[in-house]
Amino acid sequence: MLDGRWKLVILFHLFSGKLLRFCDLARAIPGISQKMLIQQLRQMENDGIVRRIVHHQVPPKVEYGLTDWGQSLCPALDGLLTWAEQRPPAPPLDAGRNE
Repeated sequence: MLDGRWKLVILFHLFSGKLLRFCDLARAIPGISQKMLIQQLRQMENDGIVRRIVHHQVPPKVEYGLTDWGQSLCPALDGLLTWAEQRPPAPPLDAGRNE
């Protein structure tokens, strides 16, 4: 459900609990195409992680936020970040070579 290059990035922007419009997400994630952002949001919506809220007005307004289940991912991903920050330094490239 969280595979791919962009899903975790999108989730981190939605973890604040605020609803974000598509254009806000696109601006916040440089390098992602509109097509890819739409695709990733739809997949996460189908998986029950993201909710899409359509406001019937002119011009149309669509916002994205996390479902309660999606928001429950926050502690797990915070744990992964903490784990990554504790990574020991990489050994020198020539370590372990027999000369």
